[in-house]
Amino acid sequence: LGLTTRRAPLGLVAGARSGDKGGNANVGLWARTDDAWRWLAHTLTTDRFRELLPETAGLTVTRHALPNLRALNFVVEGILGEGVASQARFDPQAKALGEWLRSRHLDIPENLL
Repeated sequence: LGLTTRRAPLGLVAGARSGDKGGNANVGLWARTDDAWRWLAHTLTTDRFRELLPETAGLTVTRHALPNLRALNFVVEGILGEGVASQARFDPQAKALGEWLRSRHLDIPENLL
């Protein structure tokens, strides 16, 4: 991977889909190329995930790597409280959480952009 980086939205390198299961959110991300996958798998740790989505601070975040799919899945426990029916959150089903993550900026190798 290249050493030169540029500050850019994560969504230029990764697709995402998110949703809910009770009070938990699932956020799946995938890369289109092997190089982008290697960078994503190395860069997007649970700590980095929490930095990019500060609303997950203090919550349990579990990361699952799916290398054959070039994908990562994050489970955020308790972000939706008791679930969609019990709250008035703007995004009560966590449908926009993946796109919110894709909009976050970080240093990305230029050869991936």
